[in-house]
Amino acid sequence: MGSIEECDVVVVGAGFGGLYSLYLLRQEGFNVKGLERGTGVGGTWYWNRYPGARCDVESLQYSYSFDPELEQEWEWTERYAGQPEILKYAEHVSDRFDLESLIEFNTTVEAADYDEITSTWTVSTNRDTYQARFLVAATGCLSTTNLPDFEGLANFKGDVYHTGRWPHETVDFSGQRVAVVGTGSSAVQAIPVIAEQASELTVFQRTPNYSVPARNEPLDAAIQAETKENYAELRQAARVERSGIISIFPPNEDSAKQADDSEFDARMDERWEHGGFGFYRAYADIGIDQTSNERIAEYVRGQITKIVDDPETARLLAPTNTIACKRPCLDTHYYETFNSEHVNLVDISEGGIEEITVTGLRAAAQDFEFDALVFATGFDAMTGALLNMNITGKGGHTLAEAWSAGPRTYLGLGVPEFPNLFTVTGPGSPSVLTNMIMAIEQHVEWIRDCLVAMRQQDFTTIEATATAADNWVDHVNSVADQTLYPTCNSWYLGANIPGKTRVFMPLIGYPPYAEKCQQVADNNYEGFCLG
Repeated sequence: MGSIEECDVVVVGAGFGGLYSLYLLRQEGFNVKGLERGTGVGGTWYWNRYPGARCDVESLQYSYSFDPELEQEWEWTERYAGQPEILKYAEHVSDRFDLESLIEFNTTVEAADYDEITSTWTVSTNRDTYQARFLVAATGCLSTTNLPDFEGLANFKGDVYHTGRWPHETVDFSGQRVAVVGTGSSAVQAIPVIAEQASELTVFQRTPNYSVPARNEPLDAAIQAETKENYAELRQAARVERSGIISIFPPNEDSAKQADDSEFDARMDERWEHGGFGFYRAYADIGIDQTSNERIAEYVRGQITKIVDDPETARLLAPTNTIACKRPCLDTHYYETFNSEHVNLVDISEGGIEEITVTGLRAAAQDFEFDALVFATGFDAMTGALLNMNITGKGGHTLAEAWSAGPRTYLGLGVPEFPNLFTVTGPGSPSVLTNMIMAIEQHVEWIRDCLVAMRQQDFTTIEATATAADNWVDHVNSVADQTLYPTCNSWYLGANIPGKTRVFMPLIGYPPYAEKCQQVADNNYEGFCLG
């Protein structure tokens, strides 16, 4: 049994949310301790080291804005930064602000229990125990890997990998027969890179995904310099965008279904050639009107048909569902990869993976032999890491019990019956539908301001009320219901996890959300009970 360490705040996670929490709270004089299960900082960029891992937000925007000197000194090398560069950036931030000294690494939270008598959290880990007034869960939205319970997995004699838990040493697939199971964002990035090495690559696809070219390239020095000159204005412009991301294309207010053919084709071609998420800003009603959405979807299906040589493979790769109701993918030569003779696509939409065997797997009524299996099967998104902490609040009630019918939060920040617990970019906040670092900064600054205000007014506890949380969950879902997002079985709803309650978890629209958070704070934390 380890020792008990007392502090003001325990921050769980050392990704971008955890690092910023440690920085801000220490600045305000709080005694703060960070806990991280990995051996270093970086969060999702520490764990996701799979081939081709890359951010889908442009690097000049996927970065902290809180320190002008940091903005100026860091030099990005690509339009979309790869995992190694983003990890170096996180490590640079940690070193620059001496944050590592606050963090206990190789430390996994096994339980967090709230004591109603002392109004404190006891956080038990695999090493030591911590007692703190406040618990900040900066555990990330995509940090708990999802590996389905495949029959026979333990029997396979080759190497097994998951994109979300990639080895830290280099993996070389040269001369190997490799299977990739899944065609989500991670797979779309990994497949072209693995194909460059493997002697044979077989992709097992349950549901095809829409993907748009990233058009990644070395970052133009002039663009980087111009951005740095105007960072303050650009950051402010991002904060009033629905997604928190600035595109070279201004948002259009017209309708896709009403555009004439020549205008439509020209606009979509321009965005396809430029690459990036600006593609989805072409028309205002892509996300809310089924007819307009289908016209955009058909455009992408047409591009797939042009790129992929084999008609049957092109047909299998072309999705038929609503476009962008699942997390959109950005790729580098994903569809082109299927033109290679050594790359094969297997449709498992009917029976899935039937069994993992000693030498490979069985699917589509066939036996396949492989040297390595790569599972790109995604994450238990948004709630997985929080529930894995075994959090117990007032009355001995667990978070798992409180969320049995889906996650209930107020603003994605507080949970009824769990005083002094804050979730960074939790369910009920824009989180994964925005530029994550911008969303993180807004959340952490709100938490900082809240703790400072409580200290000034001699409050020791803060707890979201049940009424506020119920109303907020209704609001999040009513906003989603005005769009086409809920029409897909996506991880936004938890549909990729067997038995997980289907609730649309992120809130659509960043600016109104940030305004609401500020309004709540200005009204003495309306919707929270201060004690």
